[in-house]
Amino acid sequence: MKIAVLSGKGGAGKTLVAVNLAAAAGQATYIDCDVEAPNGRLFFRPQRCTETTVTTPLPAFDTARCNGCRKCVDFCRFHALVYIKGSPRVFPEVCHACGGCAMVCPVQAITETARPVGVVESGWHGGVHVVTGVLSPGEASGIPVIHAALTDGVADGGLCVIDCPPGSACAVSESVSGADYCVLVAEPSAFGFHNFRMVCELVTLLQKPCGVVINKQLAPYAPLEDFCAETGLPILLRLPYTPALAQKTAAGEIACEADEELRRTFSELLGKIGGAFV
Repeated sequence: MKIAVLSGKGGAGKTLVAVNLAAAAGQATYIDCDVEAPNGRLFFRPQRCTETTVTTPLPAFDTARCNGCRKCVDFCRFHALVYIKGSPRVFPEVCHACGGCAMVCPVQAITETARPVGVVESGWHGGVHVVTGVLSPGEASGIPVIHAALTDGVADGGLCVIDCPPGSACAVSESVSGADYCVLVAEPSAFGFHNFRMVCELVTLLQKPCGVVINKQLAPYAPLEDFCAETGLPILLRLPYTPALAQKTAAGEIACEADEELRRTFSELLGKIGGAFV
């Protein structure tokens, strides 16, 4: 079973929930697809780590064969190609590696080279296989790294917890594409509710079964509660704000490993998700 954990905004508690779900399971794979800020490894501190480089294809031009037709430049909708001083040039940072320029070249003057865009780290925390995607600084898209991390992680089979990027953009869609169930982590505030509705719309479009975890709850937030009731979204867990939990998280501790009550809480959450999936 693959469980994707999402939130409409950063800081809602997505990684807190994902890390503790995997830790409470004991035997699981945790995949950090938040490749621009992968924080799950700060909690798991994985051992026996290996690292694999992720690359994407980058156009390479044979200027001796190029006839200057500029069809490759005209084809590129991302404006990654220009024709300067008699030869085409590529801007690697905005190239989407679609391969279209090579396809339209009438003289086969374009080949592809491998360009590193990030790495996938793989290690272990007890029985949890920790897979972390790390995007190289300055890269425009994390999709290739997310895809590589998911490919590595889901190969294990069994329970897989996917820590998605925040928001509802393309990187999130890629992260949840193969998920069996989505956990939406909501922050009970006006800003949090606004972004929660966007990510809720995304998983609805993707036709993913889902439930809600309300994190940092001090009191019921009526707009969020009403929305869940009206749309039939089950609230799986209300996690209250407590100084003790905040301190554990700030110290990089896995809460359910340090607190038996929290272990039961997250074990029960796993049970609810499994029951809903069945």
